[in-house]
Amino acid sequence: MIRNDEEPVGVEALNRVIWALRRTELAVQTLKERRLRPLGMAFAHYALLMSVHAEPGLAGAELARRLNVTPQAVASLVARLEGRGQLERREHPRHRHVQELHLTDTGREALRAADAVIADIERHIADGLGPEETAQLHTLLDHVTKAVRDA
Repeated sequence: MIRNDEEPVGVEALNRVIWALRRTELAVQTLKERRLRPLGMAFAHYALLMSVHAEPGLAGAELARRLNVTPQAVASLVARLEGRGQLERREHPRHRHVQELHLTDTGREALRAADAVIADIERHIADGLGPEETAQLHTLLDHVTKAVRDA
């Protein structure tokens, strides 16, 4: 067996922008999950409810694409939220095999409560950065998004 004692990557690999983004994403995700838990909600629930709120009538397959998850994951989550009375399925007016998703009154209340939690996290971050750095961060993240999409 040939042994290679060289490191597979240099120490600078951990200082890449991608790793900084990942550390931030994990920290924010952990905080969102912790703060939403007392509401009996995970961030995935919030994201799904928010997506249906933004575009009532979305079908499960389209919702899966927008949330970047499998259709099976969306189906499971939709079933759970439907069981809680937060979502309802309605038959598409022209395509009888397509089920549209809509928030119920209970779903709107759950979304309102969860969004207050998310808005509070956003305020906490913005307060720590200040208005100029918050605007700068938005701009930089938009640039990163564009660069990745153009790659």
